[in-house]
Amino acid sequence: MRLSLYIKFILAYIIFGVAGFVAIATISSQLTYYYLVESRSQTLYDEANLIASTYSTVYEGQNISLEESYPQLRAVATFLNAKIWVMNKNGKIIVDAENKRVSDVISDFDPTATGNKSYMVGRYFNSFDEDYLSVSAPITGNFRTYGYVVIHLPMKNVTQSQYHILNIVYMTSLIVFLLSLIILIVFQRIVYSPLKKITDGAKAYAEGDLKYEIKVNSNDEMGYLAATLNYMSDKLDDTENYQKKFISNVSHDFRSPLTSIKGYLEAILDGTIPPEMLEKYLNRVIDETKRLTKLTESILSLDSIESVKLNKTSFDINEMIRNTASSFEMQCNSKNITIELIFLNVSQYVFADFSKIQQVLYNLIDNAIKFSSQNSSITIQTSIRKEKIFVSVKDTGIGISKNEQNKIFDRFYKSDLSRGKDKKGTGLGLSIVKEILQAHGENIDVISTVGIGTEFIFSLPISKEI
Repeated sequence: MRLSLYIKFILAYIIFGVAGFVAIATISSQLTYYYLVESRSQTLYDEANLIASTYSTVYEGQNISLEESYPQLRAVATFLNAKIWVMNKNGKIIVDAENKRVSDVISDFDPTATGNKSYMVGRYFNSFDEDYLSVSAPITGNFRTYGYVVIHLPMKNVTQSQYHILNIVYMTSLIVFLLSLIILIVFQRIVYSPLKKITDGAKAYAEGDLKYEIKVNSNDEMGYLAATLNYMSDKLDDTENYQKKFISNVSHDFRSPLTSIKGYLEAILDGTIPPEMLEKYLNRVIDETKRLTKLTESILSLDSIESVKLNKTSFDINEMIRNTASSFEMQCNSKNITIELIFLNVSQYVFADFSKIQQVLYNLIDNAIKFSSQNSSITIQTSIRKEKIFVSVKDTGIGISKNEQNKIFDRFYKSDLSRGKDKKGTGLGLSIVKEILQAHGENIDVISTVGIGTEFIFSLPISKEI
């Protein structure tokens, strides 16, 4: 049987309450008993000493008869609700406040039976049918002990007082126990209820409902946990949507060239394309296969960035920019684009992965040329700020709208303008750039205005070794 946390807490609370009550009852009963016995015995002993001092005058030569003390003795006995005897040292009762047992002899009487205590609990040498608290004080005179004053208090009087005190303790414990039910209410409101909502939310997430919102608004750990899970579900939902979009984009980008290749080859086979046009369409098939190859290489490149460790070395970033820019000579000539290089120093060394940074530069320059118009220019500049080298690639092309600037680094993202400009792009170039720079622990920013141009700026650490 599966018990909820709330039921377990209630059971633990009940067990704790019962165990606590039993412990309080046991300990309180013992402590109260010993306290009352000690307290009553001390009171009785003081009274017995007072009476004994009165009777000791008889043995000091004063003419005071025992009978004259009867009224006083009877009053004290009534006040204490006890029996008072005056006994000689042989155990014979000389005076009895109740005048019932005068001349009786207590067999086996032993005044030392109390040991180091001033009292004893029991039937006082089998003199009674029930237990009494008996206290004795010696009657002395002329440095001799002539007898004893013994006061007997029924133990039922002590236990009756004990029960009265215990009833107060029990009632107080019960009230405290009932008041502590507030703990259950607090637990239910601030722990169990939010935890159940969080559990329901986690179950909903496990079943695929990532839109489920956990409504816990407390400013404590439960509220923080709920907010974290809500944030997690949003991110998982975004990831799921991204995966769907990723698969859709990959499928679309693979399907288009495959459809073209299939169509061209079927047309060649069934004779739709005349022999004199054969070379033209075969070249188109080759172009489409190159497009598929480029897409595959881009995807593999992203995978390698995430799984392969960087091989960082010290190299001249200015030299790399010169060599990379020169590799685009044909593309620049076809559009009459000029590339201007602005360097603070002739050489500037950075510490990074040479091949990966070269890929970053290649993708950024390729994008700049792709989206630049005829007879325009591209500026590549390096600058130093603190311990960083900043590389800027700026074009005077079509620009990027503000609502698209946060999306251009997403995988397979293509703006409408880019699709119109170059439908052969994979949508992975800028994503690869960002992945590479993040692997280096660096950032890339974009500044763009539609119709004016775009500038990408990324940072690299300055090399301490030249």
